[in-house]
Amino acid sequence: MNRQFLTDQDAEAAFDWLHDHANAVAQARAERIYVEEFRKSRKAMLMKEHPNLSVAAQEREAYADPRYIEHLEAIKAAVFNDERLRFLREDKHARIDAWRSASANSRVRV
Repeated sequence: MNRQFLTDQDAEAAFDWLHDHANAVAQARAERIYVEEFRKSRKAMLMKEHPNLSVAAQEREAYADPRYIEHLEAIKAAVFNDERLRFLREDKHARIDAWRSASANSRVRV
């Protein structure tokens, strides 16, 4: 039985997707890292608004602030987008690997 699961066109489409989405994947990763790191700055800025409170109370106020919670939503969105693109990229790599294996196997049988 000589059944090839992925065609050359499937592999080419996977290569094209990887090429065409490289900037989007990089941007999603950069955005994720930025919002994750900015969380610390956001917390510090919010804590700074309460100079007369203890550090623990400043931290409580920062965590309860709607702007901090809004930022957590931004982190959630950035992580989702980064992970979605990572899984899609892994899917394309898996398709290319499967095509490569199938191609090698078909050459051996010839």
